[in-house]
Amino acid sequence: MNPIVLPSNRPPERFYRGGARISAFRGEPASAPREPEDWVGSTTTIRGEESLGLTTLPDGRLLRDAIEADPAGWLGEAHAKRWGSDARLLVKILDAGQRLPVHAHPHDDFAASHLGRAHGKAEAWYILEGGTVHVGLRDDVAAETLADLVARQDVDGLLALLHPIEVAPGDVVWVPPGELHAIGAGVLLLELQQPEDLSILLEWEGFEIDGPGEGHLGLGFDLALAAVTRTARSPAEMGALVHAAPPSGSVFPRDADGYFRLMRMPVHGAAVIEPGFAIVVVVSGAVALAGQALAAGATVLVPAAAGRLEVSGAGELLVARPPAP
Repeated sequence: MNPIVLPSNRPPERFYRGGARISAFRGEPASAPREPEDWVGSTTTIRGEESLGLTTLPDGRLLRDAIEADPAGWLGEAHAKRWGSDARLLVKILDAGQRLPVHAHPHDDFAASHLGRAHGKAEAWYILEGGTVHVGLRDDVAAETLADLVARQDVDGLLALLHPIEVAPGDVVWVPPGELHAIGAGVLLLELQQPEDLSILLEWEGFEIDGPGEGHLGLGFDLALAAVTRTARSPAEMGALVHAAPPSGSVFPRDADGYFRLMRMPVHGAAVIEPGFAIVVVVSGAVALAGQALAAGATVLVPAAAGRLEVSGAGELLVARPPAP
């Protein structure tokens, strides 16, 4: 089993605008106005869809089906022994062509109890092009106050609840389940998340989505908003959530490691990617990975059975992995 260079996999007609920065990053033709997400090495479908979002391999198989047929080969013996064919990872390149709505994602227990899903949706971002992100509450908020802001669609009031933070390339943002957040216009990022499409939308005006019908995941807002964190984040806590990545090695806070891992790997001549299932993104420069020449913007799917991989050239890689089994 060898590494596989993946083309972009952009579900069409998402509810917000974007996609041009993904095209520029990948060196691909311009996209449609609402293709703001590239689902890289995906075994996950868009909520309510049978196949949209899934990655198709060069041989025509769905990656999801290939992993189900050989979980140890793709994910590694230890991973398969603990989690079977569940890759436990979704990687996206996301281009916010407009500010995203204020929203949150449920945690594992809530998703299992109320939605019958195997995962909630923790996520973390590595910033490729900077701008403003809105993350975490500035003050505690009562359940009644939050519900009222949503019912009235008080966008200014909702945004005012959150810390606005300027981020630059190389910064990382950890978004635990339940944390309110919104990505600002112009931000391009690599997102690692649990493999679900579950968003609780508190805002929907100006977006191509039926917020009153779809924003609560079919649960009603009284229940859905119970999954949202309503306690404030101190400056010290915000520093743990949003900070510059170290120049190499693991970049996300330790709390994220139980959900997914991301390694930053500068390449100056030669480097090694250790064995294990991974999605590799070339952030800059030009490298050769297992004999394949890769430019900035390339994404590579690495099966565990590919073993130890040598990299040469000059550039920087991001190596995304599931949690350690």
